[in-house]
Amino acid sequence: MSEPEIPEARVVREPGGTRLMLVGIVAGAALGLGARELADHSADLAGALANVIEYGTQPVGQIFLRLLFMLAVPVVFAALVVGVGELDLRSLGRVGIKALVLTVVASAVAVLIGLTLVNVVGPGEDRPELRAIAAARAEGKELVAPPDKTAMEQLVAMVPDNPVKAAATGDMIGLMVFALIFGIGLAQVRTPGAARLREAITGLHDVTMHLLAWVIRLAPIGVGALLFTTFATIGKDVLQGIGAYVAVVLGSLGLHLLVTYPLLLVLVARRNPARFFAAIRVPMETAFATSSSSATLPVSLRCAETELRLPRRVARFVLTAGAAMNQNGTALFEGVTVLFLAQVFGVPLDLDQQAVIMTICILGGIGTAGVPGGSLPVIAMILAMFGIPPEGMALIFGVDRLLDMCRTTLNVVGDLVIASCVAVGEPPDEPATA
Repeated sequence: MSEPEIPEARVVREPGGTRLMLVGIVAGAALGLGARELADHSADLAGALANVIEYGTQPVGQIFLRLLFMLAVPVVFAALVVGVGELDLRSLGRVGIKALVLTVVASAVAVLIGLTLVNVVGPGEDRPELRAIAAARAEGKELVAPPDKTAMEQLVAMVPDNPVKAAATGDMIGLMVFALIFGIGLAQVRTPGAARLREAITGLHDVTMHLLAWVIRLAPIGVGALLFTTFATIGKDVLQGIGAYVAVVLGSLGLHLLVTYPLLLVLVARRNPARFFAAIRVPMETAFATSSSSATLPVSLRCAETELRLPRRVARFVLTAGAAMNQNGTALFEGVTVLFLAQVFGVPLDLDQQAVIMTICILGGIGTAGVPGGSLPVIAMILAMFGIPPEGMALIFGVDRLLDMCRTTLNVVGDLVIASCVAVGEPPDEPATA
């Protein structure tokens, strides 16, 4: 059985890249703050500002959000099936099981860190200015209480009786469970028909990635419009609340990067963490600059083979699958964001419900596209499942680019850490024969 082929990196080419995004963020925030200050001193300007928001920036921002929501189902289904379907369990069963177990453990620890910090700090609690923004975004939408089910009932409900219905009604976890089972079946069946089906779903994955990349190219405009509306509606008071949220996300990412990964390296991979991080500097820089695990994959593969000296078949298998499946930073970010917005909207979530969110986020990390902004459709669907209006995501769009760069870096580091752990005990590459 041949080794899984390394796919060509799907680089998301954004015109202007980070600079355009920064321009959108700064311009939207500055213009919104300036407009709000002027409107506070003139009734005529206040009326004009209301018209600009109602007929300009708010519709633009909403269209950007709806484009992301539109792609949620195909993005998650295709990414999950393709990622799981790439696992050749018959030839790499031992490696696959080790990688899967380590991925689930690392993702669970990441989400647990994030949920713990967001509960302790409470960045969305007692923030009337944020709640006012969130209420404005969700105007006309009835707040539905979280599902009143026991943990066992919620576990049973995770398995859909009709996957088409799950996709149509926004049952995100049901869709993800079906996609996981479907992907496992696709990985095990090696018939011509299954190969054609695998190719077709890969094509769906490529198309949805292209469409998502196209939507993300509009992010400077969409984010600028959302930020203008946000700051012009509330003003500079919003900065304190968003700053607390950013601090929780970055603090959680930092703890996972500087505590969890070094422990795995020392206890499992038996490597020196300082030397390891020095060796993977280039993949980390690439991940931070591109915000794309897929775009960083070729760099990670080269680093794994030349710097970390991992067996080639292990590196190719774990890193290729990990680019789609091992998204620790994304899972952490999704959990923190969902609980933050629940706090903003005043939606109480008990421990059982948070445990379900944790499970969904772990699965969401597996099914999230490895491109900039790939987690946003997943977060929107999780919010809707728990009766938290997805429009509240407008609160975090302005800072998402920075957070995306940071969590993608954590994702890529996690791929290399897992590959190093899996490589322990595996035989070295056979020497090339003439």
